[in-house]
Amino acid sequence: MLSQAQYLLRLMALVMVTFVACEAIPVDERIPGEDEVIESWAFELREAPDSSLDGNAFAISIQTLELEAREAAIYAEIARGNWPDFLRADPVAIQFSETIEDSSYEVVFYVMPEYLSIGRDSAYFRMPMTPILAQRIMDLVGGILPTRKMVDYIWESSSVQLEPLPIAPSSAMTSMLVFSQHNNMVQYYRNALLADFPLGQLVSGHKKDVILSNRIQSNPGKVVIYGWHYPNGTPIQPLYSGHVNWYTDYSHGIRAVLAKCQVNGRSMQISEVLSDSLLYQLLSDESEPMAQTRYDTSASNYP
Repeated sequence: MLSQAQYLLRLMALVMVTFVACEAIPVDERIPGEDEVIESWAFELREAPDSSLDGNAFAISIQTLELEAREAAIYAEIARGNWPDFLRADPVAIQFSETIEDSSYEVVFYVMPEYLSIGRDSAYFRMPMTPILAQRIMDLVGGILPTRKMVDYIWESSSVQLEPLPIAPSSAMTSMLVFSQHNNMVQYYRNALLADFPLGQLVSGHKKDVILSNRIQSNPGKVVIYGWHYPNGTPIQPLYSGHVNWYTDYSHGIRAVLAKCQVNGRSMQISEVLSDSLLYQLLSDESEPMAQTRYDTSASNYP
């Protein structure tokens, strides 16, 4: 049997162990348990190898390739991590409030500050591509393409609203040569604003967006585009689905949106929101929820 003194010593030791076990641990040092997950709000991007080409050099390297081979090379370059550093930073939060059927919603979705680009901060190339390739890249990085309504929110929230720079229509507008010409034109005006609006600021107005729409299902085999806003907010390109899904020209841009968003503080997949019979109205201005929130990535889509 323990003496009273031994009993008191053991009791004090137990209290000290309990105190240490309950000591607060800083949030950034906590290891999430099964019931505690620290959620990430970032894209899944690989680090670029030291041997990566800058954007202009890469564009030259694929200049003579046919469409399917060109897109295979673009995918391989992006998959190996050849992104400019400013696209690796935390995505830009787009936040807004909306009321649906007398219920209020606070919504936050996250976007890359520029259109999908290859290369370095000092020389990056905004790469037009088909929705076939765009969807594959979204799947790779944990992204999703925007809707028309989201494109409008992105433009309204942009620190830099560049003016559209159309090039006269021609058979060459789907070529890497014209892609490069337009990228250089846009970069000239973007560079003029870098002192006041450095890389990482949200930029829009300089491309049409490849978007999600109910037309992907109702008008299959097509690419849906929208945007290219004038400074007054009017888009050059209304919602349009007249091109085949393997078409892309110099004016097309791919805006990466994080595949998940927040609705009243709750994490939800954007595809889940868009397919909900009520909540779809938060992210889409179309008349019905979306049954299909992605493009077909089958190689058979190429001509």
